[in-house]
Amino acid sequence: MGTSHLNEGNLEAKAINAVIEELQRQAAENPSKLQVRQAGDKLAVHGEIDVDAVVMVVVGSLAGGP
Repeated sequence: MGTSHLNEGNLEAKAINAVIEELQRQAAENPSKLQVRQAGDKLAVHGEIDVDAVVMVVVGSLAGGP
């Protein structure tokens, strides 16, 4: 289950992309509390994560939201 499927448009790819984008958004919003590094299909995350926000964007992406 890597990010190599991101261009296929399947549900898994949408969920993966939503998680990565949301974590990067949270890190950009508060870099002193969260750091995110992506290397290929791996993600390194260190810090506090707003899990409710992650779940909301994943559900939204699967439901066809923005």
